[in-house]
Amino acid sequence: MPAARESLLDAAYTALMRRPWSAVRMVDVAAAAGVSRQTLYNEFGSKDGLARALVRREADGYLSGVDRALTEHSDARDRLTATAEWTASAARDNVLVRAMLTGCWSERLPAPGLAAVPSTSAVPAQRRADGPLPSPGDFVALVRDRAVTFLAGPGTPKSATADLARSCELAVRLALSCVAAPPGEGGVAGLVRSALERQAG
Repeated sequence: MPAARESLLDAAYTALMRRPWSAVRMVDVAAAAGVSRQTLYNEFGSKDGLARALVRREADGYLSGVDRALTEHSDARDRLTATAEWTASAARDNVLVRAMLTGCWSERLPAPGLAAVPSTSAVPAQRRADGPLPSPGDFVALVRDRAVTFLAGPGTPKSATADLARSCELAVRLALSCVAAPPGEGGVAGLVRSALERQAG
């Protein structure tokens, strides 16, 4: 039932944009998705299960965007700059991504715990959502490691890989600082390029 699951998650996200999570009702989410409330409960188990699935989907969407940004250019600095720009724009445009990357969950948002919860769901996607959710530090490591994988060629010396990992982490942390305090002239790209050039020089 992947199509119904996506429709339900879309409906939940739309509802969240209109009202605080505490005021989002399962019956309204089901109606907006055009399915029965029982289908919603069969898919997610509970409102907490729906919240975890929604957060997991937005996390996966953010990381997919990171992968796209890393493949858009051939130059390593351009790839890291694109990744930083994606991070800042995703956090600006998606309140759940912003909360996940910063750890700042407002009272309007669902705030599922990061630890795994016991899952009895028969739905594989829900069992995954019931697993551990990434913390802000986990996201830094995930993006850094993805970038290193994309940028380090076969046979890259260990010392070069360590330098590359530091550059990747620097780009990610700069992007996250831009989420909290948007940069001025030159934007995220100018800040990241300048920092990477100084680090390389």
